[in-house]
Amino acid sequence: MVEVVGVRFKKAGKIYYFDPGNNNIDIDDYVVVETVRGIEFGKAVITERQVDEEDVVLPLKKIIRVADEQDKATVVENHELADKALEAGKQKIQEHQLDMDLVDVEYTFDRNKIIFYFTAEGRVDFRNLVKDLAATLKTRIELRQIGVRDEAKILGGIGPCGRMLCCSTFLGDFEPVSIKMAKDQNLSLNPAKISGLCGRLMCCLKYENDEYETAKRELPDIGEHVKTPYGEGKVSGLNILERVIHIQLPENEHVIEYTLDEMIDEGIITAQATE
Repeated sequence: MVEVVGVRFKKAGKIYYFDPGNNNIDIDDYVVVETVRGIEFGKAVITERQVDEEDVVLPLKKIIRVADEQDKATVVENHELADKALEAGKQKIQEHQLDMDLVDVEYTFDRNKIIFYFTAEGRVDFRNLVKDLAATLKTRIELRQIGVRDEAKILGGIGPCGRMLCCSTFLGDFEPVSIKMAKDQNLSLNPAKISGLCGRLMCCLKYENDEYETAKRELPDIGEHVKTPYGEGKVSGLNILERVIHIQLPENEHVIEYTLDEMIDEGIITAQATE
């Protein structure tokens, strides 16, 4: 087991583990760390946690120090410089007539490099653009192409639910989302209703998917014939989350309603069928 501190570099970014060393770090402390990109500024979101050595990549890089006021001032200044670099980047892209959209610009904490995030339909030859930007901004330049989901995460916005986008507020990583999840939840398959601002399937389809999968294993299928105290009937409807089954009795066209527990108690289905 090794002791780690989890650090985020962006509000809803991925959590990276570091060795706290001799530093006394509390939740929400800002820290300065060494990463593969150089010296970076982040926020401690996990402290005093022991994890298996197999779950981390050893050796862990150490936290250099808890950030002081000068470090925080540097971050503010870096944001201001990044805003200027963003305008410069947009101007240079227009001058070079490149088919790409600049989304965001980020300075590393030590200002050793500027990272430009952009979207494009295909591959873009930006070699001349990089040379031009490096000559203008007098530092190393990295251009990184991102997808539409990453673009939404950076820019943020309000989703169809009326809340701020999950990806820009708390989701650290994107998880796979499939159209099957929408089908299992009996949602409309209209792309306009199940797609987020990025144009891809909404991340929230994943949230209740496990519950729906469990319920579908427990409940009979629609159209399945079952024997009830009132005679044989056919399952005509399901309320999956509340585990309620509607059974149509063919003789009098009467619909009776059972909960899953009631069906097990009355022997309509067996408990083994729910496993």
